[in-house]
Amino acid sequence: MAALMIQGCGSDVGKSVLVAGLCRLFANRGYRVRPFKPQNMSNNAAVTEPDETGRRGEIGRAQALQAAACRTPPTVHMNPVLLKPQSDVGAQLVVRGQVEANYAALAYQARKAALLDVVLDSFRRLEAEADLVIVEGAGSPAEINLRDGDIANMGFALAAGVPVVLVGDIDRGHVIASLVGAQAVLDAADGGAIQGFIINKFRGDPALFEAGRREIAARTGWPDLGLVPWLAAARRLPAEDAVVLGEAGKPATRRVTIAVPILRHIANFDDFDPLQAEPEVNLVHVPPGTPLPADADLIVLPGSKATLSDLAFLRAQGWDIDLKAHVRRGGRVLGICGGFQMLGRTIADTKGLEGPPGRAEGLGLLEVDTVLAGDKVLEPCRGEVAAGGGAYEGFEMHMGRTTGEGLQRPLLRRSDGRGEGATSADGRVAGCYVHRLLDAGPARAAILGQLGVSARAEDHRVAIDAALDEIAAALEVHLDVVALARLAGLEDAGS
Repeated sequence: MAALMIQGCGSDVGKSVLVAGLCRLFANRGYRVRPFKPQNMSNNAAVTEPDETGRRGEIGRAQALQAAACRTPPTVHMNPVLLKPQSDVGAQLVVRGQVEANYAALAYQARKAALLDVVLDSFRRLEAEADLVIVEGAGSPAEINLRDGDIANMGFALAAGVPVVLVGDIDRGHVIASLVGAQAVLDAADGGAIQGFIINKFRGDPALFEAGRREIAARTGWPDLGLVPWLAAARRLPAEDAVVLGEAGKPATRRVTIAVPILRHIANFDDFDPLQAEPEVNLVHVPPGTPLPADADLIVLPGSKATLSDLAFLRAQGWDIDLKAHVRRGGRVLGICGGFQMLGRTIADTKGLEGPPGRAEGLGLLEVDTVLAGDKVLEPCRGEVAAGGGAYEGFEMHMGRTTGEGLQRPLLRRSDGRGEGATSADGRVAGCYVHRLLDAGPARAAILGQLGVSARAEDHRVAIDAALDEIAAALEVHLDVVALARLAGLEDAGS
């Protein structure tokens, strides 16, 4: 079967978007396409379809998006190794969708080489069901200090026999040196796997960089496969790295303000992307060191990969004081997953599932208590908002088990009649475990209706799908698609 790997000169050069766009491009041409990322590091994750053992798992959110670009359900084989950072020097290791253990960075270096067989097996499974597999690398292959035991870039590419295209990001500058420098430090085998380069995120007149492209090709010997312009539609896709949260400008005139504090280990922050697109909503991501806005109508506590640590972090910023002042003024609060747990009375992690073992008092705004224990809950869910209706469809992905009288006033009602989440007695504070709650227009309308504003009826997934088509159309124009198809090994790689 055919396969092609997209690697980059660094993180955030646009690999995930390019892979998603290429997945949609070739899917639109009638191919059965599958995305694959051997190893990902992200706290943005999604729940998959059941695997051959009947269990659901979790993979990086970017690979779930790429699966949607292929118009196929996500599976654990699309991202067999997922690292979810829990500290500056440690992460939770998820193998084929299931939590294995927590590892310090140095300890993982010793573990990862043994995962190559797992990675290759998952890749071969995807090859067997597809016409084309498009693989995404991680970081940069030029990080030669990490080459031993590598499974994310050249270690995988050489073991699987997959040709590589290297992407440089011209928006951040230094792109000629990035590509030429990568070629200079790679050994002969790794450098030989690279079959071409792409320049990404170009702004302005392409003619101004023609000489630069020729220079890169001459110095590296790699074919020039295209110059991709700045893709505005990429802004409408879920981001994988929390660094983007501080980049969006604040609209000057919106009816309501919704504030989301950026926790140190914030997870699944793309839950709130649908609010960004709402004409009447000013969505503010509040960075550390900045007070929660006093004029906020709704404060949303997001998910967290290290809930106890982030609760302490929240208090260190003074956000707990801001939050309680907001409630006294009559403001509303919504917590999702880890944020829901923080709103309760207590959180206990006696087994150290998310970091050092411990227990902490919560914010005390909901009558619930949480214990982190048992297998991780990984399941899709659907239903409607309990107060006023409004259908939703999302998923749960958490370790916590939450109990308490607040659950007798559920925020949501599942399709099987069970309650989900909790609300305060006055109905102004609420929380639940459901990720992607705001994607569906009816549920979003129900939540925003409590703030006195109207929501767009469109499902957010429709907007994402349109963005994928727009990106694919741009790549058709700006990339040498025929050359890419031939490199991948597609037999019918004509126009």
